[in-house]
Amino acid sequence: MTPTGPAELLAAWEDGLARQEAERSWLLHRAARPGAADAELLSLPAGARETDLLALRRSLFGERMQVRVECGACGEAMEFDLDTTLLGAAAHAPKGPLRVTEGEWTVEFRLPTVADVTAAAASPDPAAARRLLLRRCTLSAVRDGAAVPPERLAALPLPEEMERRLAEAAEEADPAAGTTLNVACPACGGTTAAELDIASCLWAEVDHWARDLLLDVHLLATAYGWSEPEILALSPLRRRYYLELCADA
Repeated sequence: MTPTGPAELLAAWEDGLARQEAERSWLLHRAARPGAADAELLSLPAGARETDLLALRRSLFGERMQVRVECGACGEAMEFDLDTTLLGAAAHAPKGPLRVTEGEWTVEFRLPTVADVTAAAASPDPAAARRLLLRRCTLSAVRDGAAVPPERLAALPLPEEMERRLAEAAEEADPAAGTTLNVACPACGGTTAAELDIASCLWAEVDHWARDLLLDVHLLATAYGWSEPEILALSPLRRRYYLELCADA
């Protein structure tokens, strides 16, 4: 994977300022795989995108990440360092469809891709998003021996147990698609299960980095008359050294 330079990442940040969360995830993924075609990115399993974003995050900010979680029992704010090397890598996606049988139902489906997850995320209703994802990923559905077209699944919802087993099968086949943190609260002793949204966390870090970098550009341009491309071409170590010289002057 070719590293993304500061100029390219700064451009992605600028582009994402006026965009919604899903679009920012897309910009970050393009930064994680520079040169990849859009069609290639959209066709990747959802877990591959999460793995790409984690790899980008490590290359930019290191292996440890500050995470903030609110206790579901008492509301206590909990902050801790997360070692991202402990997060699992994406498994190899199965070559064929996955099949789940529960009661009178048998469903064959494929793993959600980036395109599927992006389409589902556009729905403000979580239940509607799940139905859309199921409809997009279902290859065939049979109920009591009779075929049920995927588009009818929205009007003929699956039993809760079947939906649970489908989710479990997808998670087992693509474990990197979602990461759940079980955090113990020091205040009340309760445990909170929190989904790690790597795209949102990474965007917040990129936003902070970009604003700091622009301040560095302003100070160095004022002191030395260098252009933005010239300053961005400096390594972080050399840039910091010049800033220290400016402070000592």
